[in-house]
Amino acid sequence: MIKPSYIDLYKSGELEERVERAYQILQDCTLCPHHCHVDRSKGELGYCKTGDKIRIASFGPHFGEEEPLVGSYGSGTIFFSGCNLRCVYCQNYDISQVPAGDKVDKKELAQIMFSLQKQGCHNINFVTPSHMIHSLLAATFEAAKKGLKIPIVYNSGGYDDLEALQLLDGVVDIYMPDLKYADEEIGLKYSKVKKYMTIVKTALKEMHRQVGDLQIRDGLATKGLIIRHLILPEDLAGSEEIIKFIAQELSPNTSVNIMEQYYPAYKAKEYKEISRRITSTEFDYAIKLAKNAGLNLI
Repeated sequence: MIKPSYIDLYKSGELEERVERAYQILQDCTLCPHHCHVDRSKGELGYCKTGDKIRIASFGPHFGEEEPLVGSYGSGTIFFSGCNLRCVYCQNYDISQVPAGDKVDKKELAQIMFSLQKQGCHNINFVTPSHMIHSLLAATFEAAKKGLKIPIVYNSGGYDDLEALQLLDGVVDIYMPDLKYADEEIGLKYSKVKKYMTIVKTALKEMHRQVGDLQIRDGLATKGLIIRHLILPEDLAGSEEIIKFIAQELSPNTSVNIMEQYYPAYKAKEYKEISRRITSTEFDYAIKLAKNAGLNLI
């Protein structure tokens, strides 16, 4: 087994320092690109509607993730409640858009992580962590004390802050962000965020700088970047431009999951152009683009 780098950070004391810095940022919160400047340490709420409490919607071995994460015993997923996006078609809107799940402290979260490792999970997979980086760091520090030794996966919507990501350098082994839109007006319309592509490009470049292309050993991901790209109706995602960015500005060896499971969930029916599933032609076109660019399709 390859030793995750957060173990050395823990032993050197650097990981504890990262935790302290993250909690300092929380007092004038700029953990995600919204930069709300609220004092979440005192329970104030910004865009993510999440104060100082750690709220877990669900956790457990998950077998529906990408194959290199799942292996034989599953990916140890931990779903944070809340989100820094407002996607009108969100399939998990019941936990992302409203407070849901149980409140835990950092030691309880660390115990969840350790229990997933004991169940045989191949990694700890934090889902929607962009607004909860302080909790991710604190719990990883506590879990390292207990002997956690499996990779950390950062599974985000891609709308991540550069400075916050730098706190995760050497902590996160596998980044798995979404890359949703090429057009920033589309991002504003359907996810209610500004400068989506500008911010996500910067974030993905930093993620790739930290972990590089995906590395697989014995069929399991050990380190690297996996990008998810959900195909939307009417090519609203702008797949050609997105794939060009990945191949030319990140790496032609980038591992990408072109996703076809869009369906009009949540408020999507209010938007005629996204009120249907995608067609096989729309999906096949995106696959062809990715293959022609030489990307590694997962």
